[in-house]
Amino acid sequence: MAGGKSKRMGQDKAWIELDGEPLIQRVATVLAEVADEVIVVANEPRYASLGLRVVRDKYPAGGALGGIATGVAAASHDTVLVAACDMPFLSAEMWRLLLSHVGEADVVIPRVGGEYETLHALYAKACVPHMARAIAENRLRVIAFFDQVRVLAIDEPELRAVDPTLRSFTNVNTPEELATALSAP
Repeated sequence: MAGGKSKRMGQDKAWIELDGEPLIQRVATVLAEVADEVIVVANEPRYASLGLRVVRDKYPAGGALGGIATGVAAASHDTVLVAACDMPFLSAEMWRLLLSHVGEADVVIPRVGGEYETLHALYAKACVPHMARAIAENRLRVIAFFDQVRVLAIDEPELRAVDPTLRSFTNVNTPEELATALSAP
């Protein structure tokens, strides 16, 4: 997911480098370890330089939910891993944990501090019509359709078994968050 406006960062987050690598490339590299296909949902042509399939956001006014719906609909497989481009510390082990629950629900989603990690989750194609309906009704919170599908929340004890500090869920939305990420061990 690389369709955001990066207003709080003041520049396109996807292309900010961490350890000499753009954030979006770091995300794509981890996803490629656990997925057969990596798709970038974005509206800017420069994402083609990554050598990945780029899909234009079908719902540009639909926020994150629109981007998720676009990516899930465009994917070749029934189960789709969704990640934001500003999550520099994704781990293949965390994705494998989520993937171990495929088939148990339409959405397999980490829950940290009582909040869903909607941009680090698995979504089945069965979610797409429910997402589209929520967008059409201007209900743009990612969880707007959750009451219409089977949702499996993976809570902190299970998440911490593979990522004790939950660093996988770190995202960088502001220059301050980026500075913290850059100084983290």
